[in-house]
Order: sequence, then structure tokens, then C-alpha cells
Amino acid sequence: MGQLMGGDPSLLRKINQAAVLRALRAAGRGCSLTDLAATTGLSRPTVEGVLDGLASTGLVAEAEGDGAEGARRGRPARRYRFRAEAGRLLGVEVGSRRVTAVLADLAGRRQGEATRAVDTEAPAAQRLERLAHTARALLGDLGVTVSALRAVGVGTPGIIGQDGSVALCTALPGWTGLPLGERLRELFRVPVLVENDANAAVLGERWVGAAAGADDVVMVLAGLSPGAGSLIGGRLHRGHGGAAGEIGALHLLGRQATPERLLSTAGTPVDPLDERAVTRVLAAARAGDPRAEDAVARFVERLTHDVAALVLALDPELVVVGGWAAGLERVVEPLHRELERYCLRAPRVVASALGGGAVATGAVRLALDHLEAELFTVTETG
Repeated sequence: MGQLMGGDPSLLRKINQAAVLRALRAAGRGCSLTDLAATTGLSRPTVEGVLDGLASTGLVAEAEGDGAEGARRGRPARRYRFRAEAGRLLGVEVGSRRVTAVLADLAGRRQGEATRAVDTEAPAAQRLERLAHTARALLGDLGVTVSALRAVGVGTPGIIGQDGSVALCTALPGWTGLPLGERLRELFRVPVLVENDANAAVLGERWVGAAAGADDVVMVLAGLSPGAGSLIGGRLHRGHGGAAGEIGALHLLGRQATPERLLSTAGTPVDPLDERAVTRVLAAARAGDPRAEDAVARFVERLTHDVAALVLALDPELVVVGGWAAGLERVVEPLHRELERYCLRAPRVVASALGGGAVATGAVRLALDHLEAELFTVTETG
């Protein structure tokens, strides 16, 4: 924020609006003028003037009060609330086999979810059409129009550029080079924030999952070729070109076998290797199949080498293991034991609390972050 000058009433008004709006949304219920004045440090007349202005935007409305403050004066106190229903946020996960959309209000409260299957070999145009169909179906089921959207967050595999384009993606056909952000902005007509799926997942886990309250976190999407999203000091670490966390590329160095061979229980590569195949191997190992147990041991060894590289570099407080395959919690304890062998200080290792919903939840968080920046960040213009 630029220097605040005494002759800049418009900037002061913006600061006051942001302070009052933040206090209202944090309260989660009706606040009186006295409450807001105490919370923001502003005078009652100033707060009242700010509320009148915010009411005209549709973000604030008068709420029913309990009368406690006004009862002493013989009349009910006026109370105000943040109108979370004044718009909607959309979070979308675009994966190899499915597209998931989650709708939330302006406070980030989930309103509904829709998932549609898509073929792993579907071209980019077909996958984008499935995304649009899934979002339209969700909005229609909830009686919400596209015009109600304030922002859209998207989590997808690949290296994502700052403009939302896909610089490189080996998981989805035709995805490399796709101007995904631009296409979706044309579709939804609102700001669209595109992020790598593991990056979105770590945001989701920190928001409402296993990493809540932790600032230094590595989130590993395991099961296929692993990818990781990292938070450093509570901030997402993307790297210079957006490729931070692409630990699945380590096998290209020739030191580790591909996941298709690591998880093989028959001496031949697993084909197709997807979350269902991984689930079957994990289930067989849990049931005592020695070949499956060997496969899981190889998988954990490979995962340890990948994750240890990040742990040694970042020294996180926490490693969260997640993904779409059922049974991944089985690798948490052996992974922690192996990290203790290889790392100077082994972090805590826990299973994802959000499971297969981590990416879509993180996509909602992306949209919510954008909204909060829009509502609460004050910058001097001109």
C-alpha cells in the first residue's frame, strides 16, 4: 500500500471499508455499530457511513439483532451482516478420469458438488466441454446463474504459467500449450485462477484439512507418478517457472524404475496404471499377498527418495500424503520411518484429511483468495 496522505479521502474511505467488511465477515453473524467500532477502531458515525456505502454494493445488509445493546436505550440495536449469498465461487478439478466442480458462497461455505467422468484419452476440446457441462449442471441444480460467479479456481496436472496456460503436461492429451486460463475466462466471464493440482491440494489441506495451522508443508499426491505442492511460511512455493514439486520426473534420471514396474505384482508393468490399479495393489498388500507387499515396499522406497529431496531442501513441519487411490494411508508410517533414516530432521507425516477432494477444495480456496484480495487489499491509484 502506498503512503497515505492527509489529502487523500478516497484512499482512507477504501481502508475503512476494507476494515469494516473484514470484521463483518469474520464475525459470521450480525454485528452492532458498537461491536464494529470497537473491532475496527473507527468512530460510530464513520462505521455507519461505511455501512451505508457497503449496503449499496450488496455485500452488507441489516440483520435481525437480539436487542441486547438497544434494550438499555429502549429500542433494538441495528445489526449488520456480511452477505455471503451475494455471489458464488467455483472450484474445479480437471483430472485424467474425471472433472469435479464445487460451488461455495463468498464465505467459502460449500453449496454443492458435481463430478463427471471423462476418458483418459479424451482430447483437450472434449475435456473442456466436459468441464463446462459439469459446471453448468452444478449451477443449474442449485438454481445459480453464471452471472452470480465472482471467481473460479482450477486445479489441473502440469506446469502452469502465471497467465493460467499449461506449459507442460504429460498426464492429459493435448494439454501442453493450452491457454486454459484464457479459455475458461471466456467461458465464465470472471477471473479464473489456474494452479497445478498438487499446489491446489496443499492449499485445500491447509484450509480445512490435515495441514490446518501449519505454515511449512509438503503435500504429496501419491499413487501414480508423484507430484508435490509446498507451502513455505504459509505461502505457496511455485518456483521460478512453476515447476516446483515435480518430483515424479526423478525417474527420468534413470535411478528409479517407473511406477508401472514398481507396483507390478506379476513381473510385467501395470497397464493401465491408474488409481484403481494402485488401490488393488494396496488392498492386496493389506490382505497379506507377499507379491503386493513387495510392490508396496518398492513404491515406498521410490516415494521416500522423491519426498526426501523436498524435505532436505525445505525442512517442512509436515508432510501430507494424499491422492485418489484408496488405501494410501498405508504408506504413511513406512514413509515416516524411511524419512527418519535419510533426513536430518524428519517431519511429521500424516494422511490427507480430504482424500480425493483435496484438489477441488484447494481450487475453491484459490477463488476465495482472489475474492479476499479484491475485497480487503487497499492500493493507492493515481
